[in-house]
Amino acid sequence: MRFGSINVAEEKSGIEAAIGDAVDTAEAASNSSVLDVVARSGFAVMAVLHIVIGAIAVALVLGAPGQAEPTGAIEQLAANPWGPAVMWAACIACAGLALWQLSEATLRGRHLPRREQLGKLISSGFLAIAYGSVGLSFAGFGLGQRGDSGESTRDFSTALVQSPFGVPALVGLGLTIMGIGVYFIVKGFGKKFKEELQHFEGTRRGKLISVLGVTGHVSKGLALILTGLLFVIAAATNNPDSSTGLDGSLKALRGHPFGPYLLLAIGAGFIAYGVFALVRARFGRM
Repeated sequence: MRFGSINVAEEKSGIEAAIGDAVDTAEAASNSSVLDVVARSGFAVMAVLHIVIGAIAVALVLGAPGQAEPTGAIEQLAANPWGPAVMWAACIACAGLALWQLSEATLRGRHLPRREQLGKLISSGFLAIAYGSVGLSFAGFGLGQRGDSGESTRDFSTALVQSPFGVPALVGLGLTIMGIGVYFIVKGFGKKFKEELQHFEGTRRGKLISVLGVTGHVSKGLALILTGLLFVIAAATNNPDSSTGLDGSLKALRGHPFGPYLLLAIGAGFIAYGVFALVRARFGRM
């Protein structure tokens, strides 16, 4: 019986060693220069999307049509002779960025202290899903499909409200989005984004990047708070039609006395965030 126990223990140890070797191999692959380049390209794609969304938001103040959200920005990028090629290239870049974030959440996150592992799993895991969904949107446009995120958000909210625990879930979703918005604002004012960049302190370039980072993060945070607030209002009033995502939250500002000025500021802030993200794509720590 004792020899049997030893054999079982040795077999278990061998399996654990094999799994460990496989995980180490996967981590080494995730640190490859190829994935680094593709992930940086994904950051650049997200940067361009923010710039286009900001430009659309500014144009809304002037009465121009458009959707100030990712789908609307992708539609603008698709409306050129090289549209299909751009869509598939952006899809690959976003998929690479999602894969890199997933490796951050799992493979590299396992080396962190236990208390930090859960936070890394949640933050990088959420980003992996977000970037992956943007990549799917690019793929949809590459296949000739068009979508309206505002309509999709309304349909999602309607289905959620009609479920047994829909209203609390919708409130929770709205509060989560608002919490992410607060995180961006704190990150912006606290200049914590500097941890993601290579050293630029003490230079004119560093001061400009700092201004762009603060302005961009705070503006994006405000936009997310408005978006989350619409989900909470939709749940409180039992009116899912009022939850229209980022585009709807920004367009709702136009009906308020100082709304156009705030919309203009948020649009300019998104452009600033996009420029900052371009710097992050080139000089960010990976």
